[in-house]
Amino acid sequence: AFGIEPGEYLLLQPTRVVPRKRIEQAIELARRLNSRCALVISHSSGDEGTAYETYLRSLADLLEVRVIFASEVVAHKRGRTSDERRIFSLADVYQQADLVTYPSTVEGFGNAFLETIYYRRPIVVSIYEIFRRDILPKGFRVIGFEDFITEEHVRRALEVLSDPGLAEEMSEHNYELGRRYYSYRVLENRLAGLLDRISGCLSRSTS
Repeated sequence: AFGIEPGEYLLLQPTRVVPRKRIEQAIELARRLNSRCALVISHSSGDEGTAYETYLRSLADLLEVRVIFASEVVAHKRGRTSDERRIFSLADVYQQADLVTYPSTVEGFGNAFLETIYYRRPIVVSIYEIFRRDILPKGFRVIGFEDFITEEHVRRALEVLSDPGLAEEMSEHNYELGRRYYSYRVLENRLAGLLDRISGCLSRSTS
């Protein structure tokens, strides 16, 4: 898929192309890995214009990083484009990824993080505020960075890429934590408890 060659790592940026996603950090990481890799960006810019995408294309050319803007051939389900190109599902792309990049500055919660956990992939993630407060304390194993990527982050990313056993260990650990804290069963139980409390309050107010 996407012309990825044997021995080439696929880094996945599963977000829209907008400035707050800081995709330039993912491009920088790809360059500093000093390995054969391609960065696949799954989504488009949406309604926020193309200036940022133009900047990223120029940066990728400058740093000699292969970046694949794949929004035309990635969707929630498989299909064909009007010119008969194959459309891959987002699940397909996650399952082919060797490493997910998620360097956002701001997120409401982080759907892409949960998707990464669900598809059992290792992740490099910026420690944005909600991640720091609500997610990181639960014990997820990630390559987390603050304002910029250091040599230590690059070393850890290379370690994960070169050691499939380590990548699987991290991913399985995170998947089990995801089941514990963010599964539909957990949501169902919490909503049931909330509805019970609301029902109790209404009963007392009308008695």
